[in-house]
Amino acid sequence: MRGLFVLFSFLSCLAFGQNGSIEGIVRNEKGEPLPGASVIYRKDVTIGANTDANGFYQLTVPSGSCRLIVRFTGMQTDTLSVNVVANQTQKLNITLKGFVKDLKQVDLRVGKFDKPLEEQTVTMLVLRPELIENKNTRSIETALDQTPGLNILDGEPQIRGGSGFTFGVGSKVAVIVDDMPMLSGDAGRPEWGFIPVENISQVEVIKGAASVLSGSSALSGSVHIRTAYPTSKPLTKIVAYSGAYTPPSVDGSKWWQNYPGIHGLNFLHSKAYGNLDVVVGGNLNMDHGYIGPPITDSIVATVFPDTITNFTEQEMVSKRGRINFNLRYRSKKVSGLNYGVNGNFMLQHTNMPLAWLNDSTGLYRAYPGAVFMQDQVIFNVDPFVQLFTQTDGKHYFRTRILHVDNQMSANQSNRSTTYYGDYMFQRSYPELKNLDFVGGITSTFTNSFANIYVGSGSPTNQLLNVSAYAQLESKYNKSLNMSAGGRLEYFQLNDSITATKPIFRAGANLKLYQETYLRGSYGQGFRFPTITERFIKTGVGNFGVFPNPNLKPESSWNAEIGIKQGLKLGGVMGYLDIAAFWQEYQNTIEYMFGIWRTFTGDTQTLGKSAGFMFLNTGQSRVTGIDASFAGQAKFSKKSSMTFLLGYNYIVPKTLTPDYVYATDSLNRVFTYNSTSLDNSKGILKYRFLHNVKLDAEYTYKEKFAIGASAKYFSKIVNMDAIIKDFEELTTDTTSDIGNWLQDLRYMDYFNSHRFGNWIFDARISYNVSDNHKFALIGSNIFNRSYSLRPLKIEAPRQLMLQYTYKLPVKK
Repeated sequence: MRGLFVLFSFLSCLAFGQNGSIEGIVRNEKGEPLPGASVIYRKDVTIGANTDANGFYQLTVPSGSCRLIVRFTGMQTDTLSVNVVANQTQKLNITLKGFVKDLKQVDLRVGKFDKPLEEQTVTMLVLRPELIENKNTRSIETALDQTPGLNILDGEPQIRGGSGFTFGVGSKVAVIVDDMPMLSGDAGRPEWGFIPVENISQVEVIKGAASVLSGSSALSGSVHIRTAYPTSKPLTKIVAYSGAYTPPSVDGSKWWQNYPGIHGLNFLHSKAYGNLDVVVGGNLNMDHGYIGPPITDSIVATVFPDTITNFTEQEMVSKRGRINFNLRYRSKKVSGLNYGVNGNFMLQHTNMPLAWLNDSTGLYRAYPGAVFMQDQVIFNVDPFVQLFTQTDGKHYFRTRILHVDNQMSANQSNRSTTYYGDYMFQRSYPELKNLDFVGGITSTFTNSFANIYVGSGSPTNQLLNVSAYAQLESKYNKSLNMSAGGRLEYFQLNDSITATKPIFRAGANLKLYQETYLRGSYGQGFRFPTITERFIKTGVGNFGVFPNPNLKPESSWNAEIGIKQGLKLGGVMGYLDIAAFWQEYQNTIEYMFGIWRTFTGDTQTLGKSAGFMFLNTGQSRVTGIDASFAGQAKFSKKSSMTFLLGYNYIVPKTLTPDYVYATDSLNRVFTYNSTSLDNSKGILKYRFLHNVKLDAEYTYKEKFAIGASAKYFSKIVNMDAIIKDFEELTTDTTSDIGNWLQDLRYMDYFNSHRFGNWIFDARISYNVSDNHKFALIGSNIFNRSYSLRPLKIEAPRQLMLQYTYKLPVKK
């Protein structure tokens, strides 16, 4: 028995002596260490190690030929072979490649905390700068409209059906450029053409109420746009394009006599001159347009002649010139200090059509009195100071002056100046379980002058917003990321109307496996009505717009649960993201038509009696599912494809169908039920229940590329019944109004187009060299005639030739 024990001990020692050690550092392709990477012995997965904060690992394995599996979040899993010598330590440093090329690098950072995309506690999608350029984006909203769950209708952003249609006024989605809002101070309207598309480094779309960190107006989400600074490699680039609209597919609807051209030029110079970073860019654009000037029929012309919108084809042409700059100096004397100024200046002449002429040959013409000319001067200047320290956190002080001067036809001119300031402090506390803190105080003051805002009693109106915000994030056991924050908002309008509102959010993200992330979040939103919504008072053409000084702020909350799953199927790698959400809105603001003042029967006073008003229409709920799949397919060493696919399904319903929110001068009661064309299912107006977005691009040898985009919008279920009533009124020749006003027809078109719309774009490009690239780009390539909101037709097919020149870089 004693002999057996000795033999067992000897064999055990022999077995132990056959082990060896492996140690090294796991890094990414940039050479940066990867803390938390897993190194596993393939023959026995119970043997393994995780890298420390410096990316270092060490493990003991049996000697001989050994295979290791190395994994890290956001990176491609790798399998390595190494020969282990007994009782010796083998050095093995490992480099992992990016898991999803669409995300570019594992260190792609998003949000205020600059955390990896997969660790976010909210649904967020990142738009590639390459997509913006490859689609010949002349204004950023056309690229954003390719984002799953986000639609841009007449310049108005809508996320997950969170808003209907208000002609772009009072956006319920915050648009933020370089962490500062880019909405006009008086109307809350996004200035899309003003954003420098030639110098965008990243676009983040946050879905769901996001007012805590994104500020007021982020009721249903926010769009964050980051401009770029120079890298170690200088860049000088010119993009020239020229193309045209093709005739619409509807017989007899082509109205133009001149060439319907679209021509333009983008330029960008980005370079670091010592410690001074310099970016200069700009855009010139001329667009003939596809909406023609109104024409008045002979009968109406003698009774109610159109002296307001009798424009020529040449006057309808849009022209734009813009120049922007970013200047940043990195201090030599104070480590981590940088300061500078960014700026943007634009001159623009454009038209703003509100309704089509008729639903047949007049689809691509404007209705008399329903189109305006705009000559716009807009600029912003953004001084800033930033101080990054090793021990005391990061300090950001950002300011912006945004001035907008709109000279409009029909006495609709307005101008406003917005002054914005924000101090933000950010710090990590490793001693407190890696707690991250961000907090700050923000102030916005808008001074507006416009005769159309005399609903307040004066053409001069002022709006002040002061807010303080804070958010905490912490990561536990390298797998659970939790966040919570709050914001206190204060508004003051003209020293008489005030509002104070605290809002909160919380969220969590749990890493279930190497590429599996489960998240959940709750957030609140709050939006104070704009100067335009409360005080606009004007009569133009046939109708007016009426003030509502008693308009209440609207608010919302959003709850969601989602999962992000990394997938690798053969050569296809990507992230599948699925979220279920529940959103509720209180005091929803909508744009409603009524007879708000007593109508005397005089044609000249019609615009002073009938028209639109912004109203609080009650409570609503939007539930649904949001899914996306983004990544890359590798076919060979020479060919690959990037893709982005998304599907959004919503159920938008009223919670107060019989709530009386207004009574007009005819004693007509306004409720959801009484104002809806179809109230049978309680569906909110102007929403698409199903929405699909797809973009894919195939590249061969990094020279030849072919891409395609597709968008699907399901039919609109419900809209305002007044559209039908007004058509019946204008076509009734037995009434005075029917004889005064030109027929406004829509219902035949609506009833014959009770189906969804698929819209396809395509592009093909060839890199002649590193410095020259040609591309042919088509939008709406099947020339589909379609409408996404009442009385407005979308653009016919556009064909564009694009040339890109990059100045060679001297070595």
